[in-house]
Amino acid sequence: MYQKKNKIALMVLSCILLISCHGLEELNENPDQIGSENVDPNLLLPTVINGAGKAVVSLGFGDVAGVMQHTQKDGWSSGHNAYDWSNDSHSWNGYYTLLTNNKTMIEKAEEDNLDFHRGVGLVMKSFLFGLITDLWGDAPYTNALRGDEGTEFFDSTFDDQKTIYDGILADLSTANTLLSKDQGSYFSIQEDQDILFGGDVAKWRKFANSLTLRYYMRLSAKEPALAEQGIKNILSNPSQYPLILKASDDANMAYVGNTRDDSWPTNTKFDADPQGAYFRIKMAATLVDSLKALNDPRLGVWANKIDVPLVLEEAAPDDTDFVEDGERHVAKNIVDAYEGTVGFPVDYDKEYVGLPTAMTFGAAYNLSEDLNQGTLNLHVSQLNDIYKEAAGDLLQARLLSASEVQFILAEAATKGWASGTAEQYYNEGIKQSFDAWGVGDSYSDYISGPAAYGSFEDIIEQKWIASWSAAAESWFDYRRTGIPDLQTGAASKRSAPPLRFYYHIDEIDNNATNAESAINKLETTEFKGDDTSNNSAWSKMWLLQGTSQPY
Repeated sequence: MYQKKNKIALMVLSCILLISCHGLEELNENPDQIGSENVDPNLLLPTVINGAGKAVVSLGFGDVAGVMQHTQKDGWSSGHNAYDWSNDSHSWNGYYTLLTNNKTMIEKAEEDNLDFHRGVGLVMKSFLFGLITDLWGDAPYTNALRGDEGTEFFDSTFDDQKTIYDGILADLSTANTLLSKDQGSYFSIQEDQDILFGGDVAKWRKFANSLTLRYYMRLSAKEPALAEQGIKNILSNPSQYPLILKASDDANMAYVGNTRDDSWPTNTKFDADPQGAYFRIKMAATLVDSLKALNDPRLGVWANKIDVPLVLEEAAPDDTDFVEDGERHVAKNIVDAYEGTVGFPVDYDKEYVGLPTAMTFGAAYNLSEDLNQGTLNLHVSQLNDIYKEAAGDLLQARLLSASEVQFILAEAATKGWASGTAEQYYNEGIKQSFDAWGVGDSYSDYISGPAAYGSFEDIIEQKWIASWSAAAESWFDYRRTGIPDLQTGAASKRSAPPLRFYYHIDEIDNNATNAESAINKLETTEFKGDDTSNNSAWSKMWLLQGTSQPY
């Protein structure tokens, strides 16, 4: 997040002509444009990191958390719970704006021989382009960000996913080399401007190689030979390819909490509305029930216990309804009437209750007496109070974690691509997640209980759990594995979870030829529904075509 001194960066960036991929023919050339020759890359670095971090949280604690059933909303919920998306729902313009800033940083670093900044710039370029292709599919890449070179680049061609992934892997390889020297070999590093790793070159190098590992596994179903070779190459030479293996090295960006813009999105400091984001978002029953079945201590970190447990008084007279010793006692006829109307059974758990997937009237769930959208439900768990805060030790944008890396290694071991056992890496993945969330003391008991390793499915399910607040990564895993087995709800737009974002109408209108070419390469599925073209959230991008996953 921005520190006060980074206001200088904002002043500089306000002067930059942000060239996107298309539709900018009406802009005149700006002779006073701030470019790579007259900008300090240290001022661009926090802007790029900040934007990427906020994008991760916006996805993984927003609509994608709804898709992956980490969270559900009980008010204004259609996009979150029901995937009611269309071609005006999600735009990539913000990503390309960040990439434009990042390109300027790389160019300046190249001019001034700043290997640290160049390496970091390539890592962030890879991270952002990776998100774009993971979310949409084919996208402007090779000729993107070149609008300042001439009108022929205003309508940028879409590269196929294979080209983008290959470019990402090549850039990360270069970044690994650039970041391979001792810390003292670099100059012009301003630690306070690096809001991810504080100027620690070794940590950036681990981030680069861990991203490489992520993308090889992303390609494992589509390009298994390439993925196998790449993963084996990384694991065979740990000194050349160091990885994020401990939670202390996680690529986390802290929130500052000084303004609405630099605070955790559900905070009540800047949004005290009783129907604000904190009160609308609940943990999903899918995740809550999974955590309860595993006796998982992370549940208490992420959610509050319910305010008022429910008790069924089966022998009580009709309409009995009273609160005693902090519990609400209700007669069977009240429960029967509720269940017949709402269609969900009452949950009598005395500690944690999650919100079911895409129910039609979430505010009424579990005999709630306040039927206003997005208000406190005394019989459903709210998010933990930490999510009311503007900032905090656990309120991090989690770009990539040691837990994720360990689960990737566990999956690689099941394929014979990594030495050691899948169980070994699986256990370590859980341990690193526990350490990251401050419950490390519970690890030994946990791993000897219901969470003990049994199968490949356990790896992906624990990775899904560990991706709390960064659920986009678990979405990408779900698409290639079909794990966890997610069931849609009554209000869901389709009877299966979506696979991608729609190409936005702005891109279709302004870059029609190239957009339509990309759309035509998408493969429709049985869940296309009433979408009028292949541009459906239920169409398969190249990465998924021919894999039979997730459906």
